[in-house]
Amino acid sequence: MSEPRSAPTVGQVVLGRRLQDLREGAGLKREDAAKVLRVTAATVRRMETAEVALKIPYLQLLLKSYGVAEDEADAFVQLAEEANRPGWWQRFHDILPGWFSMYVSLEGAAALIRTYEPHFVPGLLQTEEYARGVLASGAIGRALADDPDVVDRHVALRMRRQALLTREDAPRFWVVMDETALRRPVGDAAVMRAQIDRLLEAMELPNVTLQVAEFASGPHPGTYGPFVLFRFAMSELPDMVYSEYLTGAVYLDGRPEVATHLEVMDRMAAHAATAQRTKEILRDLRKEL
Repeated sequence: MSEPRSAPTVGQVVLGRRLQDLREGAGLKREDAAKVLRVTAATVRRMETAEVALKIPYLQLLLKSYGVAEDEADAFVQLAEEANRPGWWQRFHDILPGWFSMYVSLEGAAALIRTYEPHFVPGLLQTEEYARGVLASGAIGRALADDPDVVDRHVALRMRRQALLTREDAPRFWVVMDETALRRPVGDAAVMRAQIDRLLEAMELPNVTLQVAEFASGPHPGTYGPFVLFRFAMSELPDMVYSEYLTGAVYLDGRPEVATHLEVMDRMAAHAATAQRTKEILRDLRKEL
């Protein structure tokens, strides 16, 4: 059987889609591919949807049956071997739920990340002490406050993820954040001042845009809850939306759902304070602390 794992890497998702395209281009059904491997059609489907890792012997048989040239097949196999290697975040497998492991993989591969956050400063922009306060409160996921070691591991993972914003090929990160997230104290005044300083510092990065949805501007179309929209440079990956709830998350890539979220995000960005006005809001709030 193909090897299961907690969550696929983006490379596995891309190759799974390519494998499906090759099968369909050869005029074969999943049942036909299943006969080649002597497995069920469901196993072929799981390979194409990245629900299981791509076993190299299976892959070689399929590529041959699809009529893929030898040099192209060799390149595909090499990519699969690379995609099957664990991502850096899997060092945190002891505290990282499978549904969020996929998020970290998508985050690392995205060219554009747009997020709406009504409750807290987004994780990629949090200071260590702010992150510790949020996680220790049990406000995100299962209660963590009773296990300081688990909190430390979550904080370390969050800080490691932040390197994404300053790497050479950093994605564009565009945030719309409710004023609530700035008004809700996490820790003492010193923690909040440091967090505001961190936001102002991040806004100096050419790839980071932060906008605050002020109380005074009234309701807006994103008040249902937080979500993240990913866009990728790879044509094989469609835009995706991530939405988290108390015990898990959903990943949406259907065009109508993604288009709706994108429209709402655009409307919120037009509704929120500009980036320049947001800097003024942050500076004024810091003076109040």
